[in-house]
Amino acid sequence: MPPASESHVPVMAETALELMRIRPDGVYVDATSGAGGHGARIAAKLRGGRLISLDRDQEAVTMSAARLAPYSCATVVKANYSDLDEVLRDAGIAALDGVLFDLGVSSMQLDTASRGFSFQADGPLDMRMDNSAPTDAQAWLAGASREEIYSALRDYGDVGPAGRIADKIRARVACGQMTRTSDLAAAVTEALDFVSGTPVEVRTVFQAIRMAVNEELKHLDAGLRQAGAKLAPTGRIVAITFHSGEDRVVKQLFRAWTRPEVRLAPDGRVKEKRAPTMKLATRKPVLPTADEIARNPRSKSAKVRAVERILFAAAKGQEDINAAY
Repeated sequence: MPPASESHVPVMAETALELMRIRPDGVYVDATSGAGGHGARIAAKLRGGRLISLDRDQEAVTMSAARLAPYSCATVVKANYSDLDEVLRDAGIAALDGVLFDLGVSSMQLDTASRGFSFQADGPLDMRMDNSAPTDAQAWLAGASREEIYSALRDYGDVGPAGRIADKIRARVACGQMTRTSDLAAAVTEALDFVSGTPVEVRTVFQAIRMAVNEELKHLDAGLRQAGAKLAPTGRIVAITFHSGEDRVVKQLFRAWTRPEVRLAPDGRVKEKRAPTMKLATRKPVLPTADEIARNPRSKSAKVRAVERILFAAAKGQEDINAAY
């Protein structure tokens, strides 16, 4: 039986690499290394190029390092992608030809009960993507107010009965019955006692708490901004999202980068309009094919977006756009 790092199937790998347009001598970052599936495909295309592979999960770093060991061009670093600037500075890299973000929780994390990401097997209420982080899900729920839990459920899970569920969570926290994944699942079931069987909200509640514990959208915004600032001309960022919140962060940043920046005078008139630094490489998100979903069911909710640094003489571009005003 192959090791987990080799049996794990990366989502939309062919699509992502096609959009990355890997150059043999280019410098690339796999911002979410996981088991190294995407990274191995990138490294195999490099001849004189370089790959920096990041993950904040030590287990993923260990697996990815083993998967990428045959490739001398690859370096695996335990780091959050929101620390990309620091990683690149330490590696002596000034510019990037491509960055890949494969977001969300990995199937390896979901399948390990001791990590506490899934309600399908009982385990400690952990959910940390970085096991060295100080706050796990149990501690987060113990310290969160009813309003904070409610907001997390609505913002990260689109949970309709968020108030009822937040109340049940707080009640269980108060009596010391919120330490296991089974406790969180039970709180949701108790809140929705009019539903027969396991409520569908259990899955989205787990997703929402995980995203809150790991501050995923905050780190995503920071990581994308740092990646964008380091892109060389014609370099690309490719992002694979699985959740509407992730996709919203990616879409809004990509759109902002691809639109002219307008600067207003104190009286409200347009003072200057700066040319955009990027262009969309995908006008609409690329969705998985039926064959992809059949091979890899995790890809069902995936969306792939890409943006590219514009190649033009900055001064000339700025002259042209200012002349229009």
